[in-house]
Amino acid sequence: MELFVKNMVCDRCIMMVKQRLTALAIDYSTVELGEIKLNTPLTNQQFLSLKDDLHVLGFELLDDRKASIVTQIKSCIIKYIHCDDDAVMNKKLSVLLSEKLGIDYNYLSALFSSVEGITIEKYVILQRIERAKELLAYNELSLNEIADKLCYSSVQHLSQQFKKVTGLTPSQYKQSKEFGRKPLDQVGS
Repeated sequence: MELFVKNMVCDRCIMMVKQRLTALAIDYSTVELGEIKLNTPLTNQQFLSLKDDLHVLGFELLDDRKASIVTQIKSCIIKYIHCDDDAVMNKKLSVLLSEKLGIDYNYLSALFSSVEGITIEKYVILQRIERAKELLAYNELSLNEIADKLCYSSVQHLSQQFKKVTGLTPSQYKQSKEFGRKPLDQVGS
């Protein structure tokens, strides 16, 4: 059985959810971004306790199938953007999403747009820019290396999208020393 959790977007989030599952004596096999795989179904009391505990931590246990699909799409995109595997990064995102979720991409795209108010493509751009901000803040990679890592066709393409989203060029952003980054679960909101 699978449960889907909104706003679970990092390793620390996964750790917090695992702690709550253990504290509630809920038998699970894995916890990944936005998803919990259970070994046994939850009782109504366990479900309500978990839902309350997760809410206190800033997460939302999803009952709605459409909302859970959107959460899965977001989780896949975040994993995709933060992936260092060239085989995955060179795969077309629409194909990756369809394969991972087992649902036609056209349906996923329409559903995502209707629920989130932006397209999957726009959400991907926003996530890529947040990742670029992170990499710029670390100051370990050149702009060429960042563009390559994020699968941009050129530094100019990265710079244009960066400026369009942030209002600053990557160089201006880096010099500002005020790294105004958004939490991953708030990108696109």
